[in-house]
Amino acid sequence: MIDQIITFLYSALFFITPLVMTKSTSELFEFNKMLFIYGSTVLISFFWLLKMNLNKKIILKKTPLDIPIVIFLLSQIISTIFSIDRHTSIFGYYGRFNGGLLSLFSYIILYYGFVSNNVNTEKILKIILASSLLVILWAIPGHFGHDMTCLLFAGVFDNSCWDNTTLAFRPELRAFSTLGQPNWLGAYLAVAFFIGVYFLIKFQILNHKSQINYKFQITNYKNIFVSIYLFLNFSMILMSRSRSAIGAVIVGLILFIGYYLFFIKTNFKKTLLILLIIVIVPTFLFKTGENKLDKFLKLETYKNIFVKKPAVLNPTPYNLPPTTSPNITESFDIRKIVWEGAWKLALKYPFFGTGVETFAYSYYLVRPVAHNLTSEWDYVYNKAHNEYFNYLATTGFVGLISYFILIFSFLFYIFKISNIKYQISNKFQISKSKLKNNLTIEQCDNETILTICLLIAYITILITNFFGFSTTTTQLFFFLIPATVFSNNDSISRTEQRFLFPTNLQKFFTFLLISSTIYLLFSVYIYYLADVNYSFGLKYSKINDQQKASQYFEKAIKLRGEPIYFDRFSSSLAYLSALADAQNQSDLAKQIIAISDSYNRSTIHDYPKNVFYWKTRAKNMYYFYLITKNENELLQGVEALKNAQKLSPTDPKIPYSLALYTSMLFDLTKNNVDKENWKKISLEEIDKSIKLKSNYQEAFSLKKELLKKYLR
Repeated sequence: MIDQIITFLYSALFFITPLVMTKSTSELFEFNKMLFIYGSTVLISFFWLLKMNLNKKIILKKTPLDIPIVIFLLSQIISTIFSIDRHTSIFGYYGRFNGGLLSLFSYIILYYGFVSNNVNTEKILKIILASSLLVILWAIPGHFGHDMTCLLFAGVFDNSCWDNTTLAFRPELRAFSTLGQPNWLGAYLAVAFFIGVYFLIKFQILNHKSQINYKFQITNYKNIFVSIYLFLNFSMILMSRSRSAIGAVIVGLILFIGYYLFFIKTNFKKTLLILLIIVIVPTFLFKTGENKLDKFLKLETYKNIFVKKPAVLNPTPYNLPPTTSPNITESFDIRKIVWEGAWKLALKYPFFGTGVETFAYSYYLVRPVAHNLTSEWDYVYNKAHNEYFNYLATTGFVGLISYFILIFSFLFYIFKISNIKYQISNKFQISKSKLKNNLTIEQCDNETILTICLLIAYITILITNFFGFSTTTTQLFFFLIPATVFSNNDSISRTEQRFLFPTNLQKFFTFLLISSTIYLLFSVYIYYLADVNYSFGLKYSKINDQQKASQYFEKAIKLRGEPIYFDRFSSSLAYLSALADAQNQSDLAKQIIAISDSYNRSTIHDYPKNVFYWKTRAKNMYYFYLITKNENELLQGVEALKNAQKLSPTDPKIPYSLALYTSMLFDLTKNNVDKENWKKISLEEIDKSIKLKSNYQEAFSLKKELLKKYLR
C-alpha cells in the first residue's frame, strides 16, 4: 500500500507541478510550483521513512551517481557557507526560488525516493504526457487571442490581462501556457516530446512482434494518438518561439534517427516518415519565428519559382516585418553581455563563487558597461541565462566541475548500461543476411528504447540550459530522468539493512515522523500565506496606497522573516512618514521614521553586499530629509549611494542619484568651500552617469539643469 501511495505521490508531482499557478502570490508560476515540490518531497519522505520503520530496515538503493551527487552537494554547501547572501543561497532568489540549496536537497531526496521504492515508471511516463497535453491545450486559445489564464484569473477571454510591453507575456506571439515563460514551456515540452517518441516506438515494436508479417500498423489507435500528441507538442514548441527548444528537438531527433537507423532498422522508412511529418507540417503551418528561415516556408516563395511575373520598372524589395522592435535588443546579444559578466565573476571568485543563487546581486560587481546600452539595461538579471555560466559565477570552478561530473557520470553509465559501446564494436561483424532477417529488433528490448529516449530527453535539457536556466519542471526531469533509468536497471543493488529496536521505540519514531511531517507541511503553508500578504503589499505599492501596503508587508513579516519583506516594509514606512508629516502629524512621522530605519539597518547589517538594500536606504533618507530638514539625512543618503556604487560600479542610476543628492546639499550648505565641493561632485557624478550610458536622456536633462543652476 505504501508503494502505491508513493507512486501516486510521484504521479501527482509530475502531473500537477507543470499546471500549478495562482494569481494570489507575488510570482504566479515558479513560486507555487516550488512550494508544491517541497510539499511533495515532505510527503514522499514521510511514507518512505514510515516504510523503513514498519519493516525495521533501511531501504536505500545504491546508484552510479552516488559519489557525483555527494561531490556536487558538498560544493553547493561550501558555496553557501561562503556566500555573500546565505539566506538567498539556502532558499533561492526571491522570485525564482528554484536552485537554492533547499531545493537541491528536495530534488536529491526525490531522486533517491524514486530509485529506492517500487515506483511504476511506465505509469509516471504516461502521467507526464497527460500533463503536458493539458499544458498544450491550455496554451492553444492564447495563440489565437483568447488566453485561458486571463479567463481564469481576470474573467476576460482575451490576452488583455498580460503586460504587452514585453514579448515574454504576449501569448499570441509567444506561448507560455502554465509554465510562465516561452523558453520554459519550450524546454519542458522538448523533454516530453521524446517521452512521446518512446511510446511511439514501443507500440511500433509491439505491433511488429505481434503481427505475422512483421508490418507496422499505422492505423493502430495508440500510434495515432501518440502521433497526434507529438504533432501538437512540436506545434506548441514552435508557438513558443523558443529557439533553444526547437534546436534541442531537432538535435535530439537527429540523434534518435541515427540510432534507429544504425541499430534497430526495422520499419525505419515508415518511422522516419512519421517523425518528419510531425516536424515538417507544423513548421510550415506555424513557422519558426526566424525570418531567415520562415521566408522559405511561405507558399509565395515557391509560387514565384513556377509562375512568371511581368517585369516591372521599379520592383519593391521583399522585406519581412521585423520580429522585434528596432529599440529592443536581440536576446542573444544581451546573453553574450551577461555571460561576459559571469566569466568576470568566476575570475573574481574562482573557487566557490559568490554563493548559490546570488547572481542577482553579484552580477552588479562586474556588470559590463555595454549592458547599459541594451533595451533591458535596468532589468534585474537573477540568472546568467546559461546554467553553466550561472554555476560558474555563483559556485565557482569547483561547483561547475562538480556539476559536469554529475552530468557526464550519468551519460557514461547510460552509455554503459545501454551496451552501445558493445553494439558499435560489433556492428561491422554482423553479416548483411542477419540484418535482412532483422535480428537486431529482437535484441532491442523495451528497456533499451526507453533508455535511449530518456537519454535524448536529458540531452535536450542540457541544450536548453545552455541558452537559459533550469526551472522547477526541468530540474525535476534533470534529477528524475536518471532515477527512472536506474530504477529499471536490475543490476543496481538495493541496500536493505535490518535494524532492531523495541516496539516502544518504533512507536516513538512513528510519532516523531508524523510530528515533523506536520510541522514541515505547516511551514510550507506559512511560506505560502506570507507570500500572499507580500503580494498584496506589492499591488498596493504600485497604486501608491502605502498605508495598506505596509499593513500587508507587516503581516508577511509576522508569518515569515524574509529579508525582502523587511526591505519593502521599510520603504513603505518611509513614504508614510513623509505623508504623516505633510498632514502635520510630526510625532507620528518621527515614530514611523524610527521603525523604518530600524528595519533598513537590520537588512543592511545582515546582508551588506545586497545593492538593493543600500538603494532603499538612500531613498528612505530622502523621505526622512523632507520631514526633518536635517542635512545629515542627505549625507547618510550620499553615504548609502557610495556603498551601493562600490557594489555596482557600472550602474548609471547611482551616479545620477548622487548628482541629485549632492546638488541638494549644494543648496543647503552656506560655506562657500563646501558648496564648491558639492558642486564639483555633482557635476562629476552626472558626467559619470552619462559616460556609463551615453543615451541616458534623464542624465542629459539633469546636467543641463545643474549647469544652469551653477552658472547663476
